[in-house]
Amino acid sequence: MSMVNGPEALKQTALVVIDIQKGIVSPARKLEPYSTTEVVGNVLRLLAGFRGVKSPVFLVHVDTKDGNDMLKPVADMPMAINLGERPKDWAEFSEEAKPTKSDIVITKRQWGAFYGTELDLQLRRRNVKTIVLCGVSTNIGVETTAREAYQHGYNQLFAIDAMSAMSGEEHESTRKFIFPRIGMVKTTAEILSMFGMGSPV
Repeated sequence: MSMVNGPEALKQTALVVIDIQKGIVSPARKLEPYSTTEVVGNVLRLLAGFRGVKSPVFLVHVDTKDGNDMLKPVADMPMAINLGERPKDWAEFSEEAKPTKSDIVITKRQWGAFYGTELDLQLRRRNVKTIVLCGVSTNIGVETTAREAYQHGYNQLFAIDAMSAMSGEEHESTRKFIFPRIGMVKTTAEILSMFGMGSPV
């Protein structure tokens, strides 16, 4: 993969943040191998860096009105919706990662951020060729979006310490077997350094 480093490359690069919302990254939720605090902290570093140089930032969250707009396949381990148990602010972005006026908000109904949304359209309107991907969960929302991005022809950088999963095994499987085949796996610090952002806090 040919990918240009430095500030010039930022003109065609966007940050895509997956599901950093109250119902998914609540402090009580256990994530591995990086804790909720670690993931959100690194996401905030990326947000500060990309917003600071005015590169596109896409904040993606998953929401549903009544559960009927989400896929419900016949499966051995179906994902429960349990809308009645969800607080009203379940789909709202976490306080630390609330959208600014310059951010683009994408609402999805499924795992991936491309299917049934205008993400691809909005990326292409901004001439984006490379996306930096982070969020929760590594092997669900992030991996599905990464596979879709690959099929849409985008270069990808995966901020591996700005994402996590329900288990270390799930995270590690995606990190080891999927991401290296469709993009480049980097730490938050490495990505910030690649684009000349330093390490904003």
